[in-house]
Amino acid sequence: MELLGAATVVLLVCIACLLSFVAWTGRSGKGKMPPGPAPLPILGNMLQVKPKNLAKILQKLSEEYGPVFTVHLGSDPVVVLHGHDVVKEALVDRADEFATRGRMPMGDRANNGLGIVFSNSEEWLQLRRFTLSTLRNFGMGKRSIEERIQEETQYLLEEINKTKGTPFDPTFTLSCAISNVICSIVFGKRYGYRDRKFLALMNNMNSIFEMMNSYWGQVHSMFSKILDYLPGPHNKLFTEIDALKAFVSEEVKMHQASLDPSSPQDFIDCFLNKMQEEKEHPNSSFHMKNLITSTFDLFIAGTVTTSTTIRYGLLLLLKYPKIQEKVQEEIDRVVGQSRRPCVADRTQMPYTDAVVHEIQRFISLIPLALPHTVTKDTHFREYVIPKGTTIFPVLSSVLHDSKEFPNPNEFNPGHFLNENGTFRKSEFFMPFSAGKRICLGEGLARMEIFLLMAAILQKFTLKPVVDPQELNITPTLSGTGNVPPAYQLCALPR
Repeated sequence: MELLGAATVVLLVCIACLLSFVAWTGRSGKGKMPPGPAPLPILGNMLQVKPKNLAKILQKLSEEYGPVFTVHLGSDPVVVLHGHDVVKEALVDRADEFATRGRMPMGDRANNGLGIVFSNSEEWLQLRRFTLSTLRNFGMGKRSIEERIQEETQYLLEEINKTKGTPFDPTFTLSCAISNVICSIVFGKRYGYRDRKFLALMNNMNSIFEMMNSYWGQVHSMFSKILDYLPGPHNKLFTEIDALKAFVSEEVKMHQASLDPSSPQDFIDCFLNKMQEEKEHPNSSFHMKNLITSTFDLFIAGTVTTSTTIRYGLLLLLKYPKIQEKVQEEIDRVVGQSRRPCVADRTQMPYTDAVVHEIQRFISLIPLALPHTVTKDTHFREYVIPKGTTIFPVLSSVLHDSKEFPNPNEFNPGHFLNENGTFRKSEFFMPFSAGKRICLGEGLARMEIFLLMAAILQKFTLKPVVDPQELNITPTLSGTGNVPPAYQLCALPR
């Protein structure tokens, strides 16, 4: 009887798989959903799409199914766009149709549809416009924010100098420096590099980025409908998020107590003023929950991605000391040692600019971009993408395009240099995504990366604690984002 029962279970599973396969083949093909591997019930394509290095797995699938294909993460279908032409066609040429934020379980649970990053429709438009306008009013893209970055860079250089050439992990030092720039805009203040509360927040942010891209983080993205109700390591992420939001809430309360409506000092003050203006509008997007969530979005987005990019960039310069030397030669020739590097120097420093671009291209920090979706059945190429389907535009497939960047898996600043040594622009350079959902802090981030790296290399020569050939530059985690390996370096004053 037991044997008969087991045989029945196996037979039922086989029938379910067969029915799933038949249903899938009926839904995919020209005039239907894009093709892809047949999913299993509940598990989807977990056998093919294992949560380890998602971008590389999707690259292999694109070789089999083409630039537009479908995979099932759990029971949910995801349309993957792989390659420059299809990514540009969707995000830029048809920006309105693909501007909606897609389903991202961790972000959806954390923000509940509020804030700037994971909101949609009219609420998203209003918040994004308000945020861009406010950031510009406080200097983003202007000389004033450049001076603020230079001022913070001086604090960073002093902190590095305290190491006196001994090995140190740059993670928290860089996080504090970058975070203080966005803090000056959002909270109207900066924090000391030894401030325990501030360091705890930096730890929260780095933990969130790592957990999102960990094995459990990726499994949660596939099976959130089940895991949201179960205990496990994936829940620690939301504890870290709650800690950051609690800090933001405290700052908001302090701002409420000290607010002078005629003289707003930062983003929170401006948002509080906007709330007062729209208090008679019951459906206004400007309310307390959106203030906390939007501030949280700016705080974490303005810290983690840029500081991680610079941290990864310094690792690459440790790995390739000859490139570091060439950057320093250009800095000495153009800037010298008597003044700080400035944004205006960039046009006279094509090699340094190329190195900065190559770092962002090579590491492909957010290889899949954040997900998009379509709000109605959408004809795309010879397929139809059903309303509400999640879409992954694979940015790494653009940044690592072998036709635009020969030997894309090699770190080579020559990818952004013409034969005569001048800087070469490329429309394939889209580390901040593209279209209507492009990172709203792109200008600030690009300025920070250039100024901080130039300032560090102006004053210090960076040396690894092991032979450069032994340095590992492969991401330790690779999901939505690429997490660089931990390392130490020695900063020797020049």
